[in-house]
Amino acid sequence: MPNIRWLIALQTRLHRFVYLLTGGRLGSRIFSMRFLLLYSVGRKTGLERITPLLCIPEAGRWLVAGSNGGDDRPPAWLLNLRARPEARVRFETEEQAVTAREACEEESVELWPKLEASYSYYGNYRERTARRIPVVILEAAR
Repeated sequence: MPNIRWLIALQTRLHRFVYLLTGGRLGSRIFSMRFLLLYSVGRKTGLERITPLLCIPEAGRWLVAGSNGGDDRPPAWLLNLRARPEARVRFETEEQAVTAREACEEESVELWPKLEASYSYYGNYRERTARRIPVVILEAAR
C-alpha cells in the first residue's frame, strides 16, 4: 500500500479548519457519518491538539475507534488521552468536558459492531494491523 499519510494529514487539517470556521455547522456530518473535534493535551509538548474523529454519540458519551487507519502505530490522540484522560469535545455546535477511557474487552465486543456499522472500513483496519484497535469512550465529565 502506498504511503498516503501526507494526504490523510492534509484531509485532517482541512476538516478541522472547516469544523472550527463554521462552529460545527459544517464538518460534523459527512453523509451518514458523525464527527466530533477532540481537544486533548499533547503528552510531550503540553500543547492543545484538536483532532476530528468519527464518532457515535450515545446519551452523554461518544464512542471513537483508536484505529489510525489500520496502522500498527496507535494514533497520537490516543497516546495523549492515555497520559491525560481529561479532554473536551466539540460535537456539532456544543462543547463539553469529557473523560476518556478505553472500553474493557467485554464492552469492546458489544461496541465494536456499532463502530463498524458507522464506517465499514474499520473491519479492514482490524485485519491490517497486528495491534488491538481500542474502542475509546468519551464520557461527559462530572
